[in-house]
Formats: sequence, C-alpha cells, structure tokens
Amino acid sequence: MDDNEIALFGSFSSISAIFVTPFSGFLLDRIGRKNSCILFSLPQVIAWLIVSISLRVEAVLGAMFISGFGGCILLLAPVYVSEFCQESVRGMMTSMSMISYGLGILVSYLLGGCLEYQTMTYVCLSMSVLGIVMLWPLKESPLHLMKQNLEEDAVEAVAFYRRVEIDSKVITQEINAIKRVLSADIENTPEEESLNPNTKTKEKISKWQFLKKSRSTRRALFVALTLYSATMFQGLVGVQVYADPVFEKALPNMPTTVSCVILAIVFVLAGCAAAYFMDIAGRRPLMIYSSFTAGICCVVLGTQIHLHWGPHWITGIFVYTFCIAYNFGAGTVPYVFGAEVFLPEIKSLVSMLSMEWAWICNFIILYIFTPLVAAIGLGPVFYIFAIVCFASAIFSYYFLPETKGLPVDVIQTLLVKN
Repeated sequence: MDDNEIALFGSFSSISAIFVTPFSGFLLDRIGRKNSCILFSLPQVIAWLIVSISLRVEAVLGAMFISGFGGCILLLAPVYVSEFCQESVRGMMTSMSMISYGLGILVSYLLGGCLEYQTMTYVCLSMSVLGIVMLWPLKESPLHLMKQNLEEDAVEAVAFYRRVEIDSKVITQEINAIKRVLSADIENTPEEESLNPNTKTKEKISKWQFLKKSRSTRRALFVALTLYSATMFQGLVGVQVYADPVFEKALPNMPTTVSCVILAIVFVLAGCAAAYFMDIAGRRPLMIYSSFTAGICCVVLGTQIHLHWGPHWITGIFVYTFCIAYNFGAGTVPYVFGAEVFLPEIKSLVSMLSMEWAWICNFIILYIFTPLVAAIGLGPVFYIFAIVCFASAIFSYYFLPETKGLPVDVIQTLLVKN
C-alpha cells in the first residue's frame, strides 16, 4: 500500500459508519436494541470473509468500508446495556463496550505478531460469527418493550436480567420505574410533576419537535457532542490505529510488536479500572482530572520526541501513562454519559446524532494523522493533543453534571437547573 492507501485503510471504516449511523437511530426504535446489535454485527462477518479470500488492496479497502457499517455497535451496545442494568452499576456496565474494544485491539496485536496473515483472518472471522451467536439468548431491553406496550414481555425481560421470579417485588419496582421515566414531562422536574397532579396527557410530537421544546435534551446533546469530540481529538485513537509507525518514532530501541502489545494490555487494564471507579468516583471528577493528566503527558511526550531531552524509556512511560489517563476520562466517560442522559422518547435520535458526530471526528483524526506527522513531526502533534486535553478538562469543570447513580428524569432536572 502507498501512503494514501494506508491513510484510507485507517479511516475508510469511519466513512461508511458516517453514512449508516443515521439509520441506526431509526432501527433502534423500529426493530429493537437486541435485533439492531445482531444486524450491525453482520458487516464484520462479511468484511472478514472478504479479507480471508482475497489479497487485493481494493478488496481489503472494500472490506474496511463494509466493516464500518458495524461501527454502530459503539452506539447500540451502551444504549442497550444502560436500559437493562441497575443504576448503581450502570456506569461500570456501559463502560464494558470500551473494555471489549480494548480487548479486540489486544487480540489483534497478539495475533498479528504470532500468526500468519491468513490464519489471523480466519480467527477474526470465527470471533465475529461467535459474537452474533452469543447475542441470540439475550432478551430485548425492558424499556423498549414498554415503549411498544409489551408489558408482559418487559416483565419477562426484567426477570431474565435480574434472575428473579416473575411475581417478585423487584419486577414491580422496575416496571414502575420504567413507567415513570416514560411519562416524564419534557420540561417539568419530578418535583414539579408531583405538585401538579392534574398534568394533562402528553400530546404525541415528533422527535425533532421534542428536541426543539426540551431545554434539558438540547443541553445534554451539546455536552455529549463536546465529550465525543474530546474522545477523538485527545489523540489516542490515532496512536492506536497507527501504533507501528508511532512507536518506531517514539521508541526506536523497542520492537514495535512488543510496544503495541503493551499498549493494548495497558488499555484493557486501564479500562477495567475506569469501569470500576465510574460508579465510585463519578463521571465528572474522572473526566476533569484524567483530561488534565493526559494533557501533561502530551506536553512531556511532545517535548521529549521533539527535543530528545531524555532517554527513550521516558517516552515509553508517558505514552502508557497517557493511555491510562485517556481511558479514565475521554475513553470511557462520553460513552457512559451519552447512554444515560437522554429520555426514552428522544434517545434513538440524539444518540444517533452524537455517534454520527463521533464518527466524523474519528474520520478526520485518522485521515489527517499521518500527513500531519509527516508535515510537522510527531512531537508537535502531541502539543495539539495537549491543547485538546486541557480544553476538555476546563469544559467538563463548567458544563458536565454528575450523573452517578441517578435515574434519567433526575439527570434531566440537573441539566435544566444548571
């Protein structure tokens, strides 16, 4: 592959994801969360099948384009999980999608270093098929079933996920909580609704009208879009995708395969730790302090790579520290926040808009990363990442509400009051 084909290889999947993400919001409500996850897992199978039977550059690029259709899983999985898990562990559970992403990177690095090309493609194809098979036994989201007026099915789903009998009090409490969320007023807080028992029945309005009328939803969308921007432009996405050339420049004395595997291991371990602390420390502190720490790491990395003021092992330490800091904040918090702050009536639309913006940012950073490094050098690129990290910390301090353990109607109240 030439330089342009390599740039396309890294960013092509983002292009197709941009095109297909608008349909995911529609399908979330039309066919449900579970079926949407199954549907958008199929492109991965098709892509790996193409790669396994053809060695042509055009075929590989085409497979990358097709695989991007499955990128909607990063939208669907957190939404799906957030709707069937308890509020006390919602942050940890929705973080699992990014931990799984890290595990996938680790497996790909290990396979790439240990197996031949063809063998690796067969293994990845098998894992893609296995993922679809594992989705079949799951139940649909109880919240989605209640939106479709399928209360009996919702009761069975809650019983399945809570591992309790259908006549349990837990089921009644869960169903009542879902009903309360579905009947939440666009503007009124829960306290205001309780003081106004004669609230009129909500008229049926379109999602776009809902977005126009709801201040809290617009504010939540603004915060979500900004956080997703931080996820992409803090820079670790580019470092991961182009790990080989990055480590060749940053750590020339260490084999790139070893450097990449260590990066993936650190990514997974940091993701697990972030998931654990998500429901202990809270979303807001993690995003603020981790972004500030990531910014410091980027400044140190930029000066070290640019000026070579210290030994190469310093570069390695701060690359991996940057990875840890990123995972505690921008690598996890935006996905958790986006899955828990929107009311059910509008969730499919605004989640789609948020992920669409994330894919656009992802394409931009991946497409310009290699040319930018060639033009100004890897060190100055980290200076740019540092600016984004510090800006993310400042934004989170002033605009990001704490949502730990709160139901969505209370979160909406916070957004209106603040």
